Amino acid sequence: MKKKLLTTLLALTLGAVALTGCANSSKETQSSSTAESTQETATNDAKEEDSNKATARTLDEIKESGKIVIGVFSDKKPFGYVDSNGDFQGYDVYFGNRLAKDLGVEVEYVPVEAASRVEYLVSAKVDIILANFTVTDERAEQVDFALPYMKVALGIVSPESALITAPEQLNGKTLIISKGTTAETYFTENYPDVKLLKFDQYSEAYNALLDGRGDALSTDNTEVLAWALENEGYSVGVDSLGSIDTIAPAVQKGNKELLDFINEEIKSLAGEQFFHAAYEETLAPVYGEAADPDSLVVEGGIVE
Repeated sequence: MKKKLLTTLLALTLGAVALTGCANSSKETQSSSTAESTQETATNDAKEEDSNKATARTLDEIKESGKIVIGVFSDKKPFGYVDSNGDFQGYDVYFGNRLAKDLGVEVEYVPVEAASRVEYLVSAKVDIILANFTVTDERAEQVDFALPYMKVALGIVSPESALITAPEQLNGKTLIISKGTTAETYFTENYPDVKLLKFDQYSEAYNALLDGRGDALSTDNTEVLAWALENEGYSVGVDSLGSIDTIAPAVQKGNKELLDFINEEIKSLAGEQFFHAAYEETLAPVYGEAADPDSLVVEGGIVE
């Protein structure tokens, strides 16, 4: 009887050991599988991060290719837009054409949105951004800005029937803005009671104002003035808001050769008052007597 009992206990013990071994083996397999999965995810994330950090082309590589790629707006008249013939036009494009000419290469324009300007440089999709790009400390941490060629502040355009003449009047109301702009940052930080209706493209934002989906729209004062002059029934009730900022070309962080070329170009063009000529060609037909070129144009990279 004792022998049978011992045999039974021994069998149960061996069975328990076997089950424990299986369980441990299963846990080890699961742990190993989890570790492999985690490592694979980390590897994929690293690959994706690396793919977003493409190296910008050097000045020599641009020359050798015979083409420079410049990011501009396609819907922000009169600074960067596509005309009825499908050609890029505007103040920024006027400068881009001159850069390409003096570099001795062709130019390819790539349409960008306000929120994608930094990413297009980081990922080396373009060599230069000339898209009415306002210089800010935050952006300067991600890209390198050249010397400025224009100065601006924020402005607010609204229907004349309910004209907004002070930003405080927008508290509890809806302000239309484009994502990734200084207007978005300014109102988020200073007027939290203003409801922001955000769009990726400027054309979408202005259509929203025309459709009555917002009480006003804010972006650079140069741009809202141009738009109001071409759209009857709308006026710029606030023509200068926030600090006076500058507009400048931008390149990928660390692309010193290309940055130096742009800076030298801006300095040398001062002798012929190039940006005043650009103003007369692209902005004056829109602004007429409503704006003073000296209050907007920067020559030689020197802000006065």
